Amino acid sequence: MRTTYTKCLGLILVSGLLLLVLFYAHSPGTSSVVDIRPRQGSPIKKLLDEKIQDTISGYHDIAYHIKEDVASRLAQNTCVCLADKDTFQVPFSNLLFPRVWAHNLDFAFLESHPDPEGIKHHRAKEYSSFQSRSYSPADVLIVAEANNPLQYPTQGVEVRPLKTIIIPGLGLKEETKSNHMVHLTATLGTFDVAATVDKVSVKGEGEKHMILSSPLLAALNRQLQFVTYTNTVFHPKTADTVQFATEGHQSFFTIKVGHGTIPTLYNSGYQKEYNISALVTIATKTFLRYDKLKDLVDSIRQYYPTITIVIADDNEHPQPVTGPHIEHYIMPFGKGWFAGRNLAVSQVTTKYVLWVDDDFIFTANTKLERMVDILEKTTLDLVGGAVREVTSYTATYRHTISVEGGGEDGDCLHMRHGYHHVIDGFPNCVVADAVINFFMGRTNKVQQVGFNPRLARQAHLG
Repeated sequence: MRTTYTKCLGLILVSGLLLLVLFYAHSPGTSSVVDIRPRQGSPIKKLLDEKIQDTISGYHDIAYHIKEDVASRLAQNTCVCLADKDTFQVPFSNLLFPRVWAHNLDFAFLESHPDPEGIKHHRAKEYSSFQSRSYSPADVLIVAEANNPLQYPTQGVEVRPLKTIIIPGLGLKEETKSNHMVHLTATLGTFDVAATVDKVSVKGEGEKHMILSSPLLAALNRQLQFVTYTNTVFHPKTADTVQFATEGHQSFFTIKVGHGTIPTLYNSGYQKEYNISALVTIATKTFLRYDKLKDLVDSIRQYYPTITIVIADDNEHPQPVTGPHIEHYIMPFGKGWFAGRNLAVSQVTTKYVLWVDDDFIFTANTKLERMVDILEKTTLDLVGGAVREVTSYTATYRHTISVEGGGEDGDCLHMRHGYHHVIDGFPNCVVADAVINFFMGRTNKVQQVGFNPRLARQAHLG
């Protein structure tokens, strides 16, 4: 009996110690914190002024009162991740009390790089190039002036899923009367105001339908500068149609809902001349002709000795293909050309990929620098070259592709010889929809599009 009592007492003491550990681990002073709230250095008032200054002129003399709970949800680019403090160490503590880890990858990378300032400059240049390529006029904010009494954005309004923005450009232009009123209605989100203006009534805050009214038109327009939209239905890529109305008039505009594009930046060197080995990987697919493949590799090495060559091989009895900067991947027998393209391209990590057939030969006229130059200086994603046959016939396969609406059986696909127009700055180059199977493309774009593996034996167009 005494032994049992001693064991029970020991168990109670151990349990008490564990409870103390749990209490200590989860006490407010040591809790995990991921701080994404506004920083002291970015006042909300300054943020609001920046977001509304370019949308509607005037009304700056009308005071407003910030709604902290709404305004704090606006994007500010000031989030930081904080790691948990290292409080205590007990067996299995990482399993029992998982910690939040934070590591500055940018600092770690630059700290070990021999030229951190140079790499930062090059990365900024690459990001600027990405922004230029991804720019679309359809994304630019355009505000329709009040031809009817309503002023609103016609395009260029975007919000991240489940995030909040200020709707730019809202306004009402009408004759003075006893009361001015507007309505806002959405389907995938709710409205609110980031600040309030005296003598303006706001009804429906936090709801899909909101009414704003005031006896003073200027005060109402000032209040409209602080109207927010919060997406409440998660979707990675969609749009909400917003109705903006007043007595006798209504208008509609869309708010794009989606994640921003994450840029893929490449460390391709920043010499005055293009470093082809750092910029380009050559990819090919081989089947039943290792002799031709050897001739191709030998010719490449004559002009580009250190460039990486990726080979996809679906021979029934594969032979080893070795050498410096060569990657040889074996596939199931007879998978086909496009399956091989998908495999080879998936292994490319450089900014650009050059596709060649295994029976091609590089010559002194094969200048990859020219293809890189076009891709670096334009928004094009792919550049095709010309292939000269042994008969001295040169093929380029410049084609245009168009689709015309058809009937119940489907649409009509037209492929014709020709091109659309000459490229400005490159008078010997033209824009086309289809090129020959000697082409250089942006790796991330080629990987996104891919190739149809059901096309096993026809692959002469890109």
